[in-house]
Amino acid sequence: MLKKTPFDIIKNRRVTEKARVCEQLQFNSSNPSVKKCDAPKAVFVVDPKANKFEIARAIEEIYADKKVKVVSVNTLNMKSRERIVRGKLGKTRGFKKAIVTFRAGDSIDEKV
Repeated sequence: MLKKTPFDIIKNRRVTEKARVCEQLQFNSSNPSVKKCDAPKAVFVVDPKANKFEIARAIEEIYADKKVKVVSVNTLNMKSRERIVRGKLGKTRGFKKAIVTFRAGDSIDEKV
């Protein structure tokens, strides 16, 4: 068996409006229940066969220079959806995404 590198496990950063809202929760203090979310979060597209422990280890290795510590990882398997493009029926690809919670005060500070 070949050992997976961190870049085999973590495909890319997921940048959507919903992911940006999730990342900015730590700065929102208007809602009392949201005020408890002091830990930063980031969303990544990961290998569908990767488990939570592999994802956490890969994130810590990729961002070793920033000395981040992963507190928790939540994963979701996104199913493919039907799309119509130029009158033809097709499907989008399914993928697995991971919502990674870092230790309070840690940050990966990427400009996206």
